[in-house]
Amino acid sequence: MISDKLQKVRKFESEYLQNIDADIRPSFHLTGAVGWINDPNGFSLYKDEYHLFYQSHPYTRTWGPMHWGHVKTKDFVRWERLDAAMAPDESFDDQGCFSGSAMELEDGRHLLMYTGVSMGNGYLLQQQCIAFGDGVNYEKYANNPVVSTADLPDNIDIRDFRDPKIWKENDTYYMVAGARTLESDGVILLYSSADLVHWTYEGVLDASRGQYGRMWECPDFFEMDGKRVLIFSPCEMNSIGLEFHPGHNTAVAVGHCDGALKNFKRETIQSVDYGLDFYAPQTLAAKDGRRIMVAWMQNWVSQMCRAEGIDFFGQMTLPREICLKNGRLYQQPVREIEAYRKNHVFYNNVYVRGETSLNNISGRCIDLIIKVRPVHEGSYQKFTVNLAMDGENRTSFRYNPLKQTVRIDRTRGGFPYDIVNQREFFVSNRNGEISFRVLMDKYSIELFINDGEQAASSVIYTRQSADSISFASEGEVIIDVDKYDLVVE
Repeated sequence: MISDKLQKVRKFESEYLQNIDADIRPSFHLTGAVGWINDPNGFSLYKDEYHLFYQSHPYTRTWGPMHWGHVKTKDFVRWERLDAAMAPDESFDDQGCFSGSAMELEDGRHLLMYTGVSMGNGYLLQQQCIAFGDGVNYEKYANNPVVSTADLPDNIDIRDFRDPKIWKENDTYYMVAGARTLESDGVILLYSSADLVHWTYEGVLDASRGQYGRMWECPDFFEMDGKRVLIFSPCEMNSIGLEFHPGHNTAVAVGHCDGALKNFKRETIQSVDYGLDFYAPQTLAAKDGRRIMVAWMQNWVSQMCRAEGIDFFGQMTLPREICLKNGRLYQQPVREIEAYRKNHVFYNNVYVRGETSLNNISGRCIDLIIKVRPVHEGSYQKFTVNLAMDGENRTSFRYNPLKQTVRIDRTRGGFPYDIVNQREFFVSNRNGEISFRVLMDKYSIELFINDGEQAASSVIYTRQSADSISFASEGEVIIDVDKYDLVVE
């Protein structure tokens, strides 16, 4: 049965969609129908199509009582918008349907597992709930929550227990959720179940131990190339060199399990994305075996900065293919985006000293590949790419081969407020050689360095007419440039 709240939001989105010009939306980055969106939810394969849900407050461009928006796709680029899947309409979630995950069941149903937020004893309680559906309509389980505050260990704060990620191994269902201890330390909790409705606490999968933030959100846990991979979003971090910046981050820990899953041993940890706007990623296993990841391309620091004249806020990254190489997480845009390339322009062995532009290298919806090498050892000190330029605006990234760093700078990227607009991070030393791949859309830049060894995502609000691109070198470099327009109709 569809509740009044769910009927209301479906009607509102349907009517409002007619008032938003499709041309002002990003070309190949997903937005909500209208209003606010944040975390991707329920990224899953169901009946041969890929479904994605997302945190949504359609009535304003600010965070509010959370609903689940819903889209699906066959190629990770073009999305079909579906009716909202859930609204906060039950006693166990009337304060919000927070983030969660999804999976296809053997009986053909689509399971959603999410955090229901409700009021109890003067606190907002966060408990884990489920719903079953057919890819369009979903019915919440009558005996929710299936994992309540009573199922928490004694040292966990009942106000911070959320974002379940569910999967099945052999005959057992597993779920991890983010939490905070009473001592304000981020942890990931592990649960198991034989039937999806009765859950057993297995233990702490991993923990901050005072190093990586005071709350861990949006966990994802999977096996890849014989390793176990844990992706999570730590909150309230202190700066750790140039690897993690202060505030909210996204991290990936690679390790192994000694026997039981709860015996996860972390071997390495790194940032997932080194840019200014990336949070709460989710992954799925595609039909062809690829692991695909999508994230909210925004951050909480800049949430009050919004483009003028549009009635939606927030967008997702383009989904990415991820893999492990030498213990690191590598990522590249999904290969399906290449089917939308048009108007190829190529320059080979271009000598650059000072600042230069190249004919037909411009645009705001492009796939741009740049390979940089020194004329001779030590021939240059810095190399810069300037994007979304006009006389007033530009967003740039600069490589310093001496420091082995890349610095992103969107100070002139169209933001109406003074926020954090720069980020610097280490890159691997390749004797002054480096490669960049830039996917630029109307309101964003996604940068992939050295064939996906690192990625950096940033939102921009530069006016759309600012579409010039230039290259600048302090010293002498040789560059190759491939540029494609990306046309998604």
